Amino acid sequence: MLGRFGFLTLAALPALALASCGSESDPIRSAGSSTVYPFTKAVSDAFVQAKSGRRAPIVDSTGTQPGIMRFCESAGPDSFDIADASRRMKRVEFERCQKNGVGDIIEVAIGLDGLALAESNQGPKIQLSRKQIYLALAANPMGKPNTTKTWKDVDPKLPAIPIQVLGPPTTSGTRDAFVELLLQPGCFEAVPAAKALQTSGDPAEFDRVCRQIRGDGPYVVQGENDSLIVKGLESNPNALGLFGYSYLEQNASRLRGVPIDGVTPDYADIASGKYPGVRTLYLYVKKKHLKPKPELQAFLDMYASMWDPNGPLTKHGLIAMSESGRKRSADAIKEQYTLDSSQLF
Repeated sequence: MLGRFGFLTLAALPALALASCGSESDPIRSAGSSTVYPFTKAVSDAFVQAKSGRRAPIVDSTGTQPGIMRFCESAGPDSFDIADASRRMKRVEFERCQKNGVGDIIEVAIGLDGLALAESNQGPKIQLSRKQIYLALAANPMGKPNTTKTWKDVDPKLPAIPIQVLGPPTTSGTRDAFVELLLQPGCFEAVPAAKALQTSGDPAEFDRVCRQIRGDGPYVVQGENDSLIVKGLESNPNALGLFGYSYLEQNASRLRGVPIDGVTPDYADIASGKYPGVRTLYLYVKKKHLKPKPELQAFLDMYASMWDPNGPLTKHGLIAMSESGRKRSADAIKEQYTLDSSQLF
């Protein structure tokens, strides 16, 4: 309230202080991975339906890296409560969070995903190995600039069609996972000296040979919206698309998964770890937001109630973790276990 001279009265100060810390009515805010987005959005919808009067959480699909950047900007009441991530937080990101006063962070693994290459149902039914993927898409396979144009240039057994893979940008956790799970292992198979190079103390050269994706056309950046990749595959049946398994499952009537090393991306082979492109999906939560924003804890509890093998999130394409994995994540939410930065790279 304003006093007679236009200043805040003392009686108004406690209310102002409470508002500055956030309140139960403030919406939960999350940003990050386009792969995790459908799962967080599904939990958000269920969360609102479970109790009348709840404000709908704000869920933004920005890509993992931009989402974590937003999360780490500050710990203020209007900052993001949750970062959705299709890879683990990096140490440099954690350090940025700490520099900006974010404080303790809770890491919650929500389930598994398969990093899928997919083609149109009218496509050539291509099958690939990680070595072939490396030779086709690495910027400098075997240490030399990539000059391959068709899949047949990579391997005479493959079809003579142009190499064109539609995928996400450098800000995407899916692209990071592609490098870690498919490109780098393919380099180890194709380049006998690659592992020695990795440990030789020359990370720049290892990155150049094994981890850089070519930028001369065969890898086509389609942005963070995976639905654009699906549309691109429909218009070009010879192209391949790179995204999470959930998008493949949602478009099963139009697309099929490309077998990698003889294993097709499907629920059973991803859950068992047989498929080579298995990754873990994460939420990162600001611990200091839990007390002033009680509904944040309720939101996380609802997430944990929906990730079982027969739970609602599997219908959206999430691969459930093992029982022990789910228990660890539920315990992280219940006990508010904080992330140890020594585990990060």
